Amino acid sequence: MDWRAKLDALPVTRRQLVAGAAAGGGLAVAWWLWPRHYTSPLAPGPNERDFVGWITIGTDGVVTVAVPQLEMGQGVTTVLAQVVAVELGADWRQVAVEPAPPAGLYANIPLAAKWAPLWSNLPSFASDPDSRLAENFARSNAFAATAEGSSLTAYEQPLREAAAAARAMLAMAAAERWDVEWEECAVGAGLVRHGEQQLGFGDLVEDGAQLDPPDPPPLRVAPASDDPSPAQAELAPAFPRLDLPAKVDGSFLFAGDIRLPGLVYASIRHGPLGKPDLSAFEAGAVEGLDGLVGVVRSKRYLAAVAESWWIAEQALKKMRPVFAGPPAAESAAALQSLEEAHGTIEPERTYATGDADDLLARPDYTQSYSVAPAVHATIETASATARYDSGKLELWIAAQAPELTRRAAAKAIGLSVEDVVLYPTAAGGSFDARLERRHAIEVAQIAKEIGRPVQLTWPRVQELQSIPVRTPVSARLEAAFLAASGGRIAAWRSRLAMPATVREFGHRLFDNKTPQAAMEHAAQESDALACEGAIPPYAIEHVAVDHLPVTLPFPTGRLRGNAQAYNAFFTESFIDELAERAGRDPFLYRMEMLGQSPRMADTLRRATRLANWDGGRRGTGQGLAMARIGSPDSGGRIACVAQAALGEGGVRVTRLHAAVDIGRVVNLDIARQQIEGGLVFGLSLATGSSIAYEEGKPVPGRLAGLALPTLADCPEIVIEFLASDAPAFDPGELGVAVAPPAIANALYSATGVRFRRLPLLSEGL
Repeated sequence: MDWRAKLDALPVTRRQLVAGAAAGGGLAVAWWLWPRHYTSPLAPGPNERDFVGWITIGTDGVVTVAVPQLEMGQGVTTVLAQVVAVELGADWRQVAVEPAPPAGLYANIPLAAKWAPLWSNLPSFASDPDSRLAENFARSNAFAATAEGSSLTAYEQPLREAAAAARAMLAMAAAERWDVEWEECAVGAGLVRHGEQQLGFGDLVEDGAQLDPPDPPPLRVAPASDDPSPAQAELAPAFPRLDLPAKVDGSFLFAGDIRLPGLVYASIRHGPLGKPDLSAFEAGAVEGLDGLVGVVRSKRYLAAVAESWWIAEQALKKMRPVFAGPPAAESAAALQSLEEAHGTIEPERTYATGDADDLLARPDYTQSYSVAPAVHATIETASATARYDSGKLELWIAAQAPELTRRAAAKAIGLSVEDVVLYPTAAGGSFDARLERRHAIEVAQIAKEIGRPVQLTWPRVQELQSIPVRTPVSARLEAAFLAASGGRIAAWRSRLAMPATVREFGHRLFDNKTPQAAMEHAAQESDALACEGAIPPYAIEHVAVDHLPVTLPFPTGRLRGNAQAYNAFFTESFIDELAERAGRDPFLYRMEMLGQSPRMADTLRRATRLANWDGGRRGTGQGLAMARIGSPDSGGRIACVAQAALGEGGVRVTRLHAAVDIGRVVNLDIARQQIEGGLVFGLSLATGSSIAYEEGKPVPGRLAGLALPTLADCPEIVIEFLASDAPAFDPGELGVAVAPPAIANALYSATGVRFRRLPLLSEGL
């Protein structure tokens, strides 16, 4: 499928390159270590050649990196391009990126392995990233999903190998001209040099394309990295964001920016949760409405299509759609059922070490915590553009799982997958909302019905109602102390009452189930992935984690931080309470249990030093928390000291000091942005971001009612990164996990009142 040729016909730039100081494209410099049947989806344009590649180099010297991950503000396009630039030896000013369409070549194998329980009948065999089952699944399904902070894990090595192969081919081309050994040539700053001789990449493109790269590719000794020292942070970044200039001048394309000849605009109404079926609407109310193009009625929605989105939205208001079904969802009763589950539902064991049950027959301390449903609140609501013509569908959409989105759209209108072309666009935020693809199905159906290109944009209230929320959870934590030990923990048990939320999500993503069908399939299932992060990061010999599966009347799904975030809130709040019972400084209490985790201990020590920790004494308003995401051997670590108090209007957080260990730091500037953004996102979860359902409708239904932090609410943030040779880790969700418990513990220090529910203050004082 020549998707570039299709793009040539559009009134937008042909490849939507995001460049620093260059634009254009050229020769695809690639290598043949990949299986030959997983070919590149990129077709060569003028002065270009395709060799199954990740990288193109033009005769003008521009290096373009194919990026198979969704850019949603996290900077993935810059980080992956930086990996190539360093390995290839390119000048950053000549580097551009190109969003890559779905293809087996770009498979996200580590994520497929982690999510094996969601798609495989043999998850124990497919859950290893080196598993052939995981690789075959990911490649054959073009599974290139953007999630779980997996971009570096999945793509750094293949991009390095592709860049090393390209570097060798350019060096070999230069060496032939100079009659020297190619290994004697140096490649850097966009030039190939030997002694006094030098040639630019563009000069070597044609000859280099004809050569065979060495096998294996000659990787450089050191991968891309930044010095994380505080002094370095004061300097201008060596690899500034590639997408920033286009975002500043407005030329960067999001899903809602696509414009096609003859484009019309659609708005939509879905039924309240629990009443999904459209039963009636006042069609006559819009007869003769100027600018209205058509009305599309489906079993589960009513859409209006017009010359402008505003006209379409007014038409829906006039038609007053009515939906029918079972009793509409009421969240108050549903949340009560989570609390009651601790006495009525048999726990399913998801993790155990030692014999926690025996030691906890009579626990020394038990406490309950909970989190309310949380919404995504993205900048850009669900938006997509579709054009249906002669049995072919073109789809412009921001999709975190693009191939599965393409397949869902094809099935919805009875097409083969080969007859659907998906053009990836960037997302205006996502927080995992764009793993859902209901709007892709709807825009395909509407475009086929109307017969013109259509852009569908959900109103905000539809976004809040129709994108599954982060699951509510009721947690009960129990601890037993070692005798005469000063409060040292002998046994720990965490029991989580919630839906099988990750399995529910998996049925929607991989099985293309409707939200209601996914809920029914996941009902009463045990869900270990939903309990991820419940194992405390401390040296406790006897630990058990249980899931109490509860069926709720509304769908649940993924949100930034996911299970790690709510479990960090439970764990770190409970640890603080245990430290108080033992009469210990919360910092020293934690440190005593980190003797076997030196990286965690160092992170905690640095955070308290940054914040001038005073022992967490009553009235000081300081609170401490830490979190680890990923495996104990690798992964990322963060410790945070919050300064907070109750002020006019609620919680006032004035300072957040964080120490972060993410292994090798690839791009310090973007890592800092991600930690800062994660901490503010965590602040939003601590103070708001929650909704209730009344008669199946979200309350509140607007951003203004979600108690999201404004710029004036954002605290002073001080971050220190620890130097490390450990594998690089994506930092995007660390701050989300650590901020809420740190703030909750700070509020206890300030007020003497424990807040055990998110959002904080939702239970009152």
